[in-house]
Amino acid sequence: MDNVIRRRTVGARIGRAMLYAVLLLAALFYLLPLAVMLITSVKPLAEISPGTLLSLPREPTLAPWAKAWGEACTGMRCEGVGGYFFNSIAIVAPAVAISTVIGALNGYALTKWRFRGSELLFALMLFGCFIPFQVVLLPMAQTLGWLGLSSSRAGLILVHVVFGIAFTTLFFRNFFVAVPTELVSAAKLDGAGFFRIFWRILLPVSTPIIVVSVIWQFTQIWNDFLFGVAFSAHDTQPVTVALNNLVNTSTGVREYNVDMAAAMIAALPTLLVYVLAGKYFVRGLTAGSVKG
Repeated sequence: MDNVIRRRTVGARIGRAMLYAVLLLAALFYLLPLAVMLITSVKPLAEISPGTLLSLPREPTLAPWAKAWGEACTGMRCEGVGGYFFNSIAIVAPAVAISTVIGALNGYALTKWRFRGSELLFALMLFGCFIPFQVVLLPMAQTLGWLGLSSSRAGLILVHVVFGIAFTTLFFRNFFVAVPTELVSAAKLDGAGFFRIFWRILLPVSTPIIVVSVIWQFTQIWNDFLFGVAFSAHDTQPVTVALNNLVNTSTGVREYNVDMAAAMIAALPTLLVYVLAGKYFVRGLTAGSVKG
């Protein structure tokens, strides 16, 4: 009997070790492009052509990062991507906050203050998640023109808020369905109104789904290129548009190290968000998957 238990224990350990080995190889394969970008971004240009993609730099340097940030040419200007990086921050922060707040209120109203046609309204909003962005470029451009927001940060913020509301409403609606309706009913009997119930009862338990909404919206807006290139001027372009212009600008020898450094600068915020808050993203999604 002891031999059988021992064999099973050894077999389980071997199976676990093989599983970890496979997962490790998959992770290394997945991270290979990131490793190539990082290694290339700290190589002098003279080491790139004669070397291989994964060869470590003999003389590491941060000069490509400095040039990508403040000197690289993005079209006719050679000011780097630093200014566009802060443009993206100025667009992302209010767009994420506004779309999250509106989505929370929508989800709350659609679950705890239902009204005639609420299900149809939710279905129509959900339909907005599947509309290709290219379809609405012309109507959105006309709308921004009528509002006087063409080629402005405020216009880009409005666009991202409009397209983010469908997703944030979906997240919060599915999460609030799992919150007992009896709590809201009891608060109504005590005289609490719409916003008081939302602020005192729903919002304190909504941290997981707020994190999901913020991470989702941050990633979508920060990585957006289509709306950025269609609805912005040179001074209001996000970092993704600047990165595209930098890579496609030819001023002599192709500086792959500067291109990779700029790509890393553009990707760092989303990488940091998922590294620091990725587990909360998964928890928030599963927290809203019990009902609804």
